Amino acid sequence: MLPAAGEPPGVGGWQEPRFAPVRQCFQDLLASGRETGAALAVWYDSRPVVDLVGSSDAGWRPDTLVNVYSVGKPVAAACLLALVDRGRVELDAPVTAYWPQFRTPATVRQVLSHTAGLPAFPVARPAAAVADWALLCGDLAAATPEWEPGSVAGEHAWTYGHLVGELVRRVDGRPVGRFLAEEIAGPWRLDLAFGLTATDQRRCADVSYGDPGWPGRMLGDPGSLRARALGNPPGGLDVAVVNSPLWRGAEVPAVNLHATASGLARFYAGLLAGGTLDGVRLFGADLVAEATRVQYDGPDLLLDRRTRWTLGMQWEEDGSWGMGGIGGSSAWADPGRGYAFAYATTRLAEHDRVDELVEVLHACL
Repeated sequence: MLPAAGEPPGVGGWQEPRFAPVRQCFQDLLASGRETGAALAVWYDSRPVVDLVGSSDAGWRPDTLVNVYSVGKPVAAACLLALVDRGRVELDAPVTAYWPQFRTPATVRQVLSHTAGLPAFPVARPAAAVADWALLCGDLAAATPEWEPGSVAGEHAWTYGHLVGELVRRVDGRPVGRFLAEEIAGPWRLDLAFGLTATDQRRCADVSYGDPGWPGRMLGDPGSLRARALGNPPGGLDVAVVNSPLWRGAEVPAVNLHATASGLARFYAGLLAGGTLDGVRLFGADLVAEATRVQYDGPDLLLDRRTRWTLGMQWEEDGSWGMGGIGGSSAWADPGRGYAFAYATTRLAEHDRVDELVEVLHACL
């Protein structure tokens, strides 16, 4: 149970006794004020072993949803990969095979691996444009790529979900949010979504800045690729926008998945198990192996560092694969150690909180 009003911040949920130090670390983050609201879930050896929630005002419930930014990119990719698994999309087919108006000579694989050359929306749009799917997809279709597709990577920070999601819509007919709900989240019992209903919006926790300088640091230098990619449409780093019904109800799959940590951990547990969870097969094991294999290893022009991209995720030196979100949320699978991890936070800051939790988790293993 969460603490009663007036008591020190506490932790609700449960964990197996072996993982009590993880709970203590999570509690310490709240007690110190470095965390104000978060959820943590871990699966190990094919079962859930940690499922914690906590907030400084005792307002976080097990079903509280939070915007997890780029943690949603692999979830969007999974929608398109489900169509690949069913033989309805070919990874090495040109995007134009499914989206005839698309001018960039990129393949589906290049879109999924952030090498398509469209890391930023090419036309300046107002914040309200996040709710206009057709407008933003039309901008991308008419755009000239910023590099030869496949030659280099640059995280498609805001555009990724529209590129992937429009391919899903063109092939299947359903918007990506509906496809996710009906074909992935529903069958695997995942509490996460793109484009929330009014009812689900009432479950959302508001995000807040760890410090007022956070948006400027994240945006980067004016005119840089990062600033162009994260600043158009504007508002994605503005808590007034991100906490609004406009943002929560829109589908911006690159950055506005709303999720619970337990839902994200279940998602990665299913991938870690080869695409079948609780007897429900969503992906073939061969496709999961291909989707989690390194597709690009080299400089990322937006992240300004070496990055290894799979089909929708980053691959790390220890063999884990997943995605962190700007602001501190993160989710991934570690095949070598046999666990799936998810952390969802309302306090927009750095990833040091996750680093500390993982260090304690690894000691428990």
